[in-house]
Amino acid sequence: MAKLWKGRFSKELDSRVNDFNSSVSFDSAMYREDITGSIAHVSMLGRQGIIDDGDAKKIASELAAILGDIDEGRLTIDREAEDIHMFVEEELTERLGSTGKKLHTARSRNDQVAVDLRMYLRKRIDEICGELRKLIATLVGIAEKNLETVMPGYTHLQRAQPITLAHHLMAYVEMFKRDMTRFFNCFELMNVCPLGSGALATTTYPIDREYTAKMLGFDAPCANSLDGVSDRDYCVEFCSAAALTMVHLSRLSEEIVLWCSWEFKFVELDDAYATGSSIMPQKKNPDICELIRGKTGRALGDLTTLLTMLKGIPLAYNKDMQEDKEAVFDSVDTLKQCLSVIVPMLETAKFIPANMAAAGRRGFINATDCADYLVKKGMPFRDAYGVVGRLVAKCVESGVTLDELPIDDYREESVLFEKDVYEAIDLVNCVRGRNVVGGPAPQAVQKHIDTIKNTVLKPLEEK
Repeated sequence: MAKLWKGRFSKELDSRVNDFNSSVSFDSAMYREDITGSIAHVSMLGRQGIIDDGDAKKIASELAAILGDIDEGRLTIDREAEDIHMFVEEELTERLGSTGKKLHTARSRNDQVAVDLRMYLRKRIDEICGELRKLIATLVGIAEKNLETVMPGYTHLQRAQPITLAHHLMAYVEMFKRDMTRFFNCFELMNVCPLGSGALATTTYPIDREYTAKMLGFDAPCANSLDGVSDRDYCVEFCSAAALTMVHLSRLSEEIVLWCSWEFKFVELDDAYATGSSIMPQKKNPDICELIRGKTGRALGDLTTLLTMLKGIPLAYNKDMQEDKEAVFDSVDTLKQCLSVIVPMLETAKFIPANMAAAGRRGFINATDCADYLVKKGMPFRDAYGVVGRLVAKCVESGVTLDELPIDDYREESVLFEKDVYEAIDLVNCVRGRNVVGGPAPQAVQKHIDTIKNTVLKPLEEK
């Protein structure tokens, strides 16, 4: 396939350079955006009288036909093409002859690819936020069924204080809610149109950038043509949001991995979302969670790729920037794939409240509540802390819990203890007593759930 820019050159491009230079193998993912952007551009050319309006309509119609042919499989994208932009233009010229050659008037591949990538990411952001809403809805659903499912909360992976499964899962809801906000912010910041920036310095033709920006759904044209073709901040911001979302998915996955183990056994995954061993017949492995942990490294690497690529290049466009798309596309695909499998995995998982409660009873997680019992009777907290520390040491020596320790042992440490201490350190009461905003009490968590339902999960038409 002849290169459109060959006029300046006296030799054919070395085949190895052609392969190295080509991007059609990955940027063909943007064929729909490329054709849509071209239809807007040529419509503007005709409207402004830059090319004959009849020719503009023919070109727009044929571009729509090319799009339909690709969608329906009647036209295969040529992998020998330099990029998706050249493929579409050459196909158009083959169909319309010299009329097709008018499409690229007042435009460069630099502003063409810039608008394609923004349009591509806008759509992917919508899709990803839709998947995040499904994940949040799933976690909220599980939480609402487990408002009183007591379990240990952990610090340093050591049992710390009593919470509920609902409270634990709603912490992840907050993480994923922030992730959605970051994607929305990325969308808002990137929604300016670079089309019309040309190679770097716009054009001498009387183009209407406001018209093409509006036609393509952008808020406005970009304010500076150099920035229009060289800006990839939105790619970094997208990959940053995707990387952090993957980190959150990885943290949740790590907890599920732990909770699936016989050492915890807080949850049992459905057989459809676990795998076995080739040699150990008893095994049921949480491979989905482990793969999500592993794939998080890809998302972090994609972000690093973009930052490293951008840090040393001058304005405006440089060929280094071709490396943006593979990192962005990989980040998109990785995140969407992980979201698509973790939601049904969680929906079908069976949580085991009895095991969570048993773990809570054996971890002295009511020790702070025991100290608070003394504080409420007038003892300074630091003194109460010391008293309960000695009581825990007695329990460890005797192999009992604070609930099982005789009242006489309590009173040896402080005469403030009465039999009502056992009610105060009951795990259910410990949780119910933490009825403050953000706390694990069922009433507090229910309020949190209601807020999420009325904001994040409320249908758009009702907002």
